[in-house]
Amino acid sequence: MSESTFRYWWQCHGPWVEPANQRRGGESGVQYLHVEGDGAPGLYCKRQTGHLYRSLRYPLGRPTVIREAEAYRAWQALGIPLPVLRYAGARREQGQWRALLVTEALTGFISLDQWYEQAPRAEPERHAMLHDLATILARLHTAGWQHGCLYAKHVFVNVGHGRPRVALIDLEKSRRRFRRATASWRDLDQFGRHRGAMPERDWAWFLEQYRRAWDYSTKAAASRTRVSTTSIKAPAVSPVKPPSR
Repeated sequence: MSESTFRYWWQCHGPWVEPANQRRGGESGVQYLHVEGDGAPGLYCKRQTGHLYRSLRYPLGRPTVIREAEAYRAWQALGIPLPVLRYAGARREQGQWRALLVTEALTGFISLDQWYEQAPRAEPERHAMLHDLATILARLHTAGWQHGCLYAKHVFVNVGHGRPRVALIDLEKSRRRFRRATASWRDLDQFGRHRGAMPERDWAWFLEQYRRAWDYSTKAAASRTRVSTTSIKAPAVSPVKPPSR
């Protein structure tokens, strides 16, 4: 992206929906940008100054927005439902990093907390939503990705007519894991503690659906990577089930 494009987005301002706060040695917050035009979705702009993560590869620090944008593109390739990524970029000016990540608002969606609290939900509707969520997370985890901040407020559900659909937001803390089972149990343990208004019976039903989706996704991944020749036969791969939590 060009310098002029970055400057254009940097000069766009709106009300704070997540006030800028100090962390990681810098500042990060989210603003809402209104878009002119009937039916045009609003935008959420994450603005960061000096907000870095460090690793063996980047010991001097790298904007977290860059890592988050890379996760967006990887997850989209996996078919994980996400907000549309409109822009992501970072610039170093006068020795300090500035970074932006702009996504479209999920029109017609509300957080999982709001979805449970808004109105009583019939069992078939709850089960359809939980099945969709379990399938999405199993696909994500068997690809070796961990969300890293799997709270009810980061799971969104559509409130239109028809079958409930789920989308995930806030990929800032997402990461690849060497072991798929590690990605799985870390996210599930976190979600179990921060699932908000989800009742225990729905949590138990979700876990059962997740185990089935995990087994299916793991076997499918093993099938895709199996070598099929007359002289070489790939060893059997036993799917590793995540812990019950």
